Amino acid sequence: MKKERMKLVANNKKAYHDYFIEEKMEAGIVLHGTEVKSLRMGKCSIKEAYIKIENGEVFAHGMHISPYEKGNIFNKDPLRIKKLLLHKAEIRRLAVSIAEKGYTVVPLQVYFRDGLAKVEIGIAKGKKNYDKRHDLAAKSQKREAEKEMKVRLRV
Repeated sequence: MKKERMKLVANNKKAYHDYFIEEKMEAGIVLHGTEVKSLRMGKCSIKEAYIKIENGEVFAHGMHISPYEKGNIFNKDPLRIKKLLLHKAEIRRLAVSIAEKGYTVVPLQVYFRDGLAKVEIGIAKGKKNYDKRHDLAAKSQKREAEKEMKVRLRV
């Protein structure tokens, strides 16, 4: 049995704060040479990125991959629209989800799996402000409870 090796490049914490993630799937990314080198160095941001379906193809908009330092003329535009590789059935499922009210598709993680650049995308429903406040309050309570447990264990 072969072990899967995964190296995380970028994580979108903002997506978990702004959306309820309903479903996740993995997609490949079409990249050019210097973009891959830059990704391997960890120079990627997906904070403001979103996914669009155009003519039966899936594209990532707003995904920033910094230019490779030694790439000179071979560097591409950092905010270039990147094509994502998915099966037709997965694209159809995404299109149906987007057609429903309130759903959007956002990138959650960029990583290398067995040497190939992948992006984890999530079908998400937007949170309202009171949902965000509720999540922050729950997180704060959990942190306080853990702090209490640490204090009790020391005594």
